[in-house]
Amino acid sequence: MATCGIAAGAQKVYETVQQEIARYGLAVTVVPTGCIGLCRYEPIVDIYVPGQEEAVRYGQITPEKIKKIIALHLFAGQPVPDYVCQDHRGKQMMVALRNSGVINPESIEEYIAVGGYQALAKALFEMTPQEVIEEVKASGLRGRGGGGFSTGLKWDYSARAEGDQKYVLCNADEGDPGAFMDRSILEGDPHSIIEAMTIAGYAIGADRGYIYVRAEYPLAVKRLEKAMSQARQMGFLGTKISGSAFSFDLEIRLGAGAFVCGEETALMVSIEGKRGEPRPRPPFPAVKGLYGQPTVLNNVETYANIPIILRRGASWFSSFGTEKSKGTKVFALGGNIHHTGLIEVVMGTPLRHVIYDLGGGIPGGKKFKAAQTGGPSGGCIPAAYIDTAIDYENLLELGSMMGSGGLIVMDEETCMVDVARFFLEFTVDESCGKCPPCRIGTKRMLELLERITSNKGEKGDLEKLEQLAKTIQAASLCGLGQTAPNPVMSTLRYFRAEYEAHIEERKCPAGVCKAFLEYTIIEEKCRKCSLCARTCPVGAITGKIKKPHRIDTEKCTQCGLCMSKCPVKAIAKRPKQ
Repeated sequence: MATCGIAAGAQKVYETVQQEIARYGLAVTVVPTGCIGLCRYEPIVDIYVPGQEEAVRYGQITPEKIKKIIALHLFAGQPVPDYVCQDHRGKQMMVALRNSGVINPESIEEYIAVGGYQALAKALFEMTPQEVIEEVKASGLRGRGGGGFSTGLKWDYSARAEGDQKYVLCNADEGDPGAFMDRSILEGDPHSIIEAMTIAGYAIGADRGYIYVRAEYPLAVKRLEKAMSQARQMGFLGTKISGSAFSFDLEIRLGAGAFVCGEETALMVSIEGKRGEPRPRPPFPAVKGLYGQPTVLNNVETYANIPIILRRGASWFSSFGTEKSKGTKVFALGGNIHHTGLIEVVMGTPLRHVIYDLGGGIPGGKKFKAAQTGGPSGGCIPAAYIDTAIDYENLLELGSMMGSGGLIVMDEETCMVDVARFFLEFTVDESCGKCPPCRIGTKRMLELLERITSNKGEKGDLEKLEQLAKTIQAASLCGLGQTAPNPVMSTLRYFRAEYEAHIEERKCPAGVCKAFLEYTIIEEKCRKCSLCARTCPVGAITGKIKKPHRIDTEKCTQCGLCMSKCPVKAIAKRPKQ
């Protein structure tokens, strides 16, 4: 059970399952697992019956539903079709998520049963450190958390760097809005990260590592701690691992949730106990990182690929994907889409397949307008590019980026100016303030966007936005500042007409920005029940029962409460008169 399932009530369902099994005296095994990716169906229960190849998957289960399922399916052998949920995992390829939702993450025995720690044994007893590095390089694996640098090359640089002490770090400081793939892997398959980091330590000559995870992920931290303890007890961590000459151990460092600490140099400074602020590069961390020593830093998803690459070989991993982007990528699907949750697809998969075949399309029959990838550092891909193959190069060409893998889908009723304002507001809040281009420049950009969405835009504002964006990109100290203008630049590139409509025509085409709208009562629909007047918190609606009502647009705060309460949908939004 992962955070998403527990939040949806999985703990009560789990307890009910145990009670009902005891009541019926059934000889079945109950195994809690991590997130399976179908978050909209949580809590999920899979039932395996001996002799049947596939499990029956039930979704949105409650204690009452599970009682019925146990009575009919487990006791009487009759599945309950009404509670069976759709499963699109068959259309995906699970590599990083191969064990999530399959094994009990708190059992090292179950991890070993699916091939866990075989890659570590192969590295320690059959390969030299350089052979491990060459295998990772040959796989074509690139960093899954940022710019997509070659993982094998990064390891090679650290291995060749001179230093008394070397370190292996894991970036589990997942701060992008809407992204939760790293948390899910840590909660569902923590031993794979421990195994991968130990392999990295062997490859570069490090005997110490740190997992930097935000404190807002308590379940991930708990399972990591338990997994590390189990690994030490079984000799996969600590002194002379598995009887070899190699020693390696890990510690967890909790982050306070600052977005900038996802930047590699800021993360290292934070581990050292100082304020998390970036520093100029070079020197790069591979040569001079934590405590000034050679350091390898990868994120959770990148490490999750390492054990299976060593087990199945670089040629297997590099056999799928595109020419320059090998393997798979995990995305956190969110926004205006039916099937929210995690998916893992082969690099090069068209965006249309992700949105319609895996995501189930746009609710309400609305049109797809754009997809935001890469979080606050990425950009928006318009509907015209829906058939684009998703890989590092194509996303950069479109003005976006892979980032950590958040993918937010937007429908035709989304205001792209407001979207740009939202992401820039996040960046301004999360800027560490060390360099003026980021600290001051993004603030000025946000002020311009707020002015435009408040019906106060002026001629020349778009040119000012572009000029500021280029300066910030060129002069900021770290990746946070350098990429902060991306959402603005990409929306200006593809949706400039919407910006111009806000400024020149004084309207919001999507009908989102409040400053351009007002609420009105449709008299022919109105029942004159006065529910709207009694609901309005500022007394903006007046009228008596069975008499026409009206909205004072000067008093109205456009909270929308009257519209949501009206039983006959007699209240509408319209452009300001």
